[in-house]
Amino acid sequence: MKKRQFVDHVRVFARAGDGGNGIVHFRREKYVPKGGPDGGDGGDGGHVIIKAVNDTDNLTHLFFNSRMIAKSGGHGQGREKKGRSASDLIIKVPQGTLIYRADEEGLTIEEIKKESEPIADLTENSQEFILAKAGKGGKGNVHFKSPTNQAPQEHTLGEKGESGYYYLELRQIADGGFVGFPNAGKSSLLGVLSEAKPKVANYPFTTLQPSIGVIEFSNIVRASLADIPGLIEGAHQNVGLGHNFLRHIMRCEVLLFVVDVAGVDMRDPVEDIETLRKEIKMYSEELSSRQWLIIANKIDVEGAKDNLKILENRFSKTEIISVSALSGEGINDLKIRLKDLIGKEIY
Repeated sequence: MKKRQFVDHVRVFARAGDGGNGIVHFRREKYVPKGGPDGGDGGDGGHVIIKAVNDTDNLTHLFFNSRMIAKSGGHGQGREKKGRSASDLIIKVPQGTLIYRADEEGLTIEEIKKESEPIADLTENSQEFILAKAGKGGKGNVHFKSPTNQAPQEHTLGEKGESGYYYLELRQIADGGFVGFPNAGKSSLLGVLSEAKPKVANYPFTTLQPSIGVIEFSNIVRASLADIPGLIEGAHQNVGLGHNFLRHIMRCEVLLFVVDVAGVDMRDPVEDIETLRKEIKMYSEELSSRQWLIIANKIDVEGAKDNLKILENRFSKTEIISVSALSGEGINDLKIRLKDLIGKEIY
């Protein structure tokens, strides 16, 4: 199967259409040798509009086509005919897309975010934002006639459309987010809890892009979970896959720290949680202050229950739920708890 490229941040150029010019024109017909002014107005240009939709999940299409140029309005014509107004250029992006101004070249997205706030945060389906406003059409000479100016030469040009560079960043929208080291079993859990089908295999960094799964607790209650690629120590400094993907859990209400409690790969579950908590805090104090709990996965493996006791002693004030994504042990208890924490009624 062909691998699909995943793009979640991109710099684009947008230019709205110019307004068409109003013209100088006089009525000239048979038997009307000295008709009055009838120069029409110019048409309006097209806006560049960003529209959030729920049927796409990345910005790949803008990576390959990063110039958004709307058409200009037509010029006015005689007989007071207005020029044709251009259609708006509507660019679809995933829900959760933030937009920043990025006119200064050479700055990274992290530098841009430190210096400025987003100009738009598109979180709702069909939400729109005018990225570049179009120019209005100019006025034809018909507007300048008067008793003392019966053959006006005046007219106005169309306005220029706005243009500029922008940075689009996608932050997935989910109620809860899995955080863990590679091979902790996050993708397996997402697949068991939801209808999502993430890639699962027994090697590090199987997950190379965020996945969103929806848990259906009932006909009217559900929640969404985000699975991001596994972190490693130094992720806050962009080591490994780093904060390329940490941004996708910034909107989550609850962080679910998934740990291999059996220590299958010679890992220490306590050290893993301590390292993950440190990485999250170094990346964002705000994110580290969110409600969190520990999911002790692989509880069915030999030695896991002994490690669980050590984990519970170290994190005695933190809620720990033991599960096995493979055997299904503890999954129902986890679902019940997630329903209490992040279950949302749908209407």
